[in-house]
Amino acid sequence: MADLWHALAAPWSEPIMRHAALEVLFAGTACGALGVWVVLYSLSYSAESLAHGMFPGLAVAALAGAPLVLGGAAGLAIAGVSVALAARIRNVGADNAVAVVITTLFGAGVLLALSPASPPGLNGLLFGDVLGASGGDVALGGVLAAVVLAGMWLARWRLLATGFDRGGARALGVSPLRAELTLLMLLAVAVLVGVQGLGNLLVVAALIAPAAAARALARRLGPMIAVAVAIGITCGIGGLYLSYYADVAAGAAIAGLLVTAFLLSYMGSSAARSRRPASPTP
Repeated sequence: MADLWHALAAPWSEPIMRHAALEVLFAGTACGALGVWVVLYSLSYSAESLAHGMFPGLAVAALAGAPLVLGGAAGLAIAGVSVALAARIRNVGADNAVAVVITTLFGAGVLLALSPASPPGLNGLLFGDVLGASGGDVALGGVLAAVVLAGMWLARWRLLATGFDRGGARALGVSPLRAELTLLMLLAVAVLVGVQGLGNLLVVAALIAPAAAARALARRLGPMIAVAVAIGITCGIGGLYLSYYADVAAGAAIAGLLVTAFLLSYMGSSAARSRRPASPTP
């Protein structure tokens, strides 16, 4: 028991691991909770597009020493305007416009991040550097996570009304467009919470995998959100342990555990359904 306790406690004796634990706690909470709405609204592709579209802004902010929040907001605004303009081109179409614009912006961000002239560590925006989180990064992550949770709480009735009955939402005085825009804005903030630890490439795993796993395990919204948050935090802490003892990249370890949790929950849910007795034929 003493050896087991030492193995569990040893990583947290180092300040960088304690900062990393707080970072994954905030990311797991914000991304896990909001990811449920993203999955229910079928916005997984939009989540990936937002993450990749804001990447040039994140890269420019990191190069200039500006807050990532400002860079992400600027990148998101540029991506939105670019998509809107591209969609107006005849015979292009909205989906094609999104694909072309997001791919172009992401490529531009990658060129900035991986340029030989870029300072060391900038590629952490791509692959994450949760072990390099400073006290300021942790504080910012906590504030952004609080914004996401508060926004979800304030908009919960609009999101519920629109998500479950779009036509009926208008009758209740709820604007579906406003609800979806609110969700997208919260999604942009949640991406900023997760991108510091998991990077731009892996942050979508923190948004989608816990929520998809929770949807396979729960049927009501409240338990679904609670399960998604628990999965996000557990996989985050588990990834830090894996990084500490197996000497692997923390972001990749966390993303791998998140995907594994989804696969296990999906297989468990499928097995449970297959064991249920068939309904009697009338």
